[in-house]
Amino acid sequence: MEQHRTRPAQHGQRREPAPGPSATPRTSRPHGPPLPPQAGRAAGGGVARSPRAQRPQRPPGRRPAPPPPARRIPKPRLTGLGGGLFCGGVMLVLGLLTEALFGASLTVYGVLFLPVSVLTALWVRARDLLIAPVVVPIAFAVGLAPVADEGDGSTPDRLMGMVTGLATQAGWLYGGTLLAGVLVLVRRVRRVRTANRRLARNRGAGRTAV
Repeated sequence: MEQHRTRPAQHGQRREPAPGPSATPRTSRPHGPPLPPQAGRAAGGGVARSPRAQRPQRPPGRRPAPPPPARRIPKPRLTGLGGGLFCGGVMLVLGLLTEALFGASLTVYGVLFLPVSVLTALWVRARDLLIAPVVVPIAFAVGLAPVADEGDGSTPDRLMGMVTGLATQAGWLYGGTLLAGVLVLVRRVRRVRTANRRLARNRGAGRTAV
């Protein structure tokens, strides 16, 4: 009789081999191009963001450059002597032009005197504010020389014409001088208020530091 050979019993239970990558079930996918992701959903299931919502990230530590400041027209600042020369020179030129164009009209000369007085009071620097109301009437008399001409144009006739012009055109003279004085007073008050505000700020900053 043939003896059947039996295999020796193995110790322990028999282990099943782990399923490899080839053992994973595969789902059949229809042939064709991939479907587009749904609106508002990404392909992996997340929320899709529109390209408009994505903003370029700024590098850390750098801030956008501030816009350049607007250019302002620099205001001229004349000294006391410069203001006197400016006012006297302009009035002399205006007097010559008035004599050549308007037949030595004192009214035209008086009207032109007002804006020159205003500019002189505005352009004089803060240290020489009180000089503006002084140089304005002097400049009026200087520019009146070519306009107020009586007689044959000799020196005595011109002096007499200047005296007559100052007497008859006193309204324009006082008006221009008054305008210059008011503007100087306003500038003076503003300067004092600005100085007081700065002093108060400095005192408040000193108390806070202590």
